[in-house]
Amino acid sequence: MHADEAHHLGRLAGASVRGFVRGLHDVHAAVATRVFDLVGPAGAAVQVVHDGVARATYQAVGAGLNAAGRAGGLVAAERARIAGTPRLADAPRARQVVGVLNGAHGDLLERDYPALALGMTVRSDGHDVALEPAALRGAFPDAASRIAVFLHGLVETEDAWRFRSAEHYGDPSTTYGSMLRRDLGYTPVWIRYNSGRHISDNGRDLDLLLTSLVLSWPVPVSEIVLIGHSMGGLVARSALAQAGDGAAEGLRQWPALVNATVTLGTPHLGAPLEVSVNKLGHALHRLPETRGLGNVLARRSVGIKDLRFGNLLETDWVDARPDARVSSRGHVALHEGARHFVVLATLVGTHETRLGQWVGDLLVRPVSAVGDTGDERRLAFQDADICRLTGMHHLELLNHPAVYQQLHSWLSSLAC
Repeated sequence: MHADEAHHLGRLAGASVRGFVRGLHDVHAAVATRVFDLVGPAGAAVQVVHDGVARATYQAVGAGLNAAGRAGGLVAAERARIAGTPRLADAPRARQVVGVLNGAHGDLLERDYPALALGMTVRSDGHDVALEPAALRGAFPDAASRIAVFLHGLVETEDAWRFRSAEHYGDPSTTYGSMLRRDLGYTPVWIRYNSGRHISDNGRDLDLLLTSLVLSWPVPVSEIVLIGHSMGGLVARSALAQAGDGAAEGLRQWPALVNATVTLGTPHLGAPLEVSVNKLGHALHRLPETRGLGNVLARRSVGIKDLRFGNLLETDWVDARPDARVSSRGHVALHEGARHFVVLATLVGTHETRLGQWVGDLLVRPVSAVGDTGDERRLAFQDADICRLTGMHHLELLNHPAVYQQLHSWLSSLAC
C-alpha cells in the first residue's frame, strides 16, 4: 500500500474501534440504568459512582485503541514509503477488500479518509487509464468503434466480472467482455467506482467520464452498450438521465451513441434486503439497550441506502431522511433511442410463482428487476427484451454461459 493509504487505514481502524467501544458503553449504560431504576432511590449514590467509573473506563479504552490504530498507521505509512509498494486498489489480493470497504462506507472514506476512496476510473490490466488519447491508445491498441461499458455492483470491482470463469469456461480471464470482443467486435471498457457514494453522484461522474472517453477514444465511436450488474444498472440509468439535457443541446455526444443497455439483476424499484435492514434499524432504536446496534446499522453507506428505493437522482434523496421508510423517488423513464434489456434470476421457483417472486435471486426480486410498479410509471421494458433465468443467484449473473448466450443474441440483432 502507499504511505497515504496506510496512514488513513490506521486512522480508520482507530476511529472504528473507538466507535465500537462507544457503542458498548451505550449498551452498558442503558442496561445499568434499567437495573438502577428497578432498585429505586436507594441505589442513586451507587449509580453516580458506577456511571462515572464506567464512562471514564470506556473513554480511556476507546482513546487508547484509537491512538494505537493511528500509531500503527503511521508506522505502516513509513514502511510503505520506504518500500515503494503499489496501491491497495491495484494489488490483486487487496482491491476486492477495498471494493467491499468502499461499498460499505464509501461516503465516509471520501469525506474523511480519501486515500482509501475509489474514484470512477477506466481500468485495464489492473490499473487506471487516463482519459487521454495516448493513454487510451496504449491501453486499447485494438480499439473498435463499438464499445461495451461494464459497470459492477455494490461492494464489487471490475474483478467481479470474472466470477467463476475457470469453472464455466476453463479460463479465469474469460468474461462477457472478452467474449463480446471475440464474437461481435466490441471493445470492453471496465469502469470501477466507489459504490458507497450516492448513485446520483456516480451517475454524474459517469456522464463526465463517458464524455471524455468518447472525445479521446482512438477511433470514432459509433455505438455504446451499457452493461450494469445490480447497482451498476442504476448508475447507468442515472448517467443517462443526468446527461439528457446536455445531449439535447449538443453539449454531450455519448448518450446519442447508446443503442442498448443491459441490466443484470438491477433493483429498479429497490432491494428488499436494504428495506429489511432499515426496518431493523428503526426497531433497534426503540430501546436504549439496542440503540447502539441501531447506530451501527445506520452507519452503512449512502450508496446502500439508495438501494432501498432505487434512487437515481439527487432529488430522490436530498430532502428525505437518510433512513426514511417511504420513497420519495421520482419517475425516470428509460432512455429514448435505445433498446433496454433485462436479465433476472430466481433461485427457486420461477418469476410467476409466489415463492420465486418473494425469493428472487436472493437480493433482487423479479418485479423490481423489471421495474413493474403496476401503474403508468412502470418501466417500459418489452417482454422480448427480458430474459428470466431459474436456479441462479444474484452473483451468477456476473458471468454465466446462459446469460452470455442471451447477450450475444440480443446484441447480434442490433447489428442486423
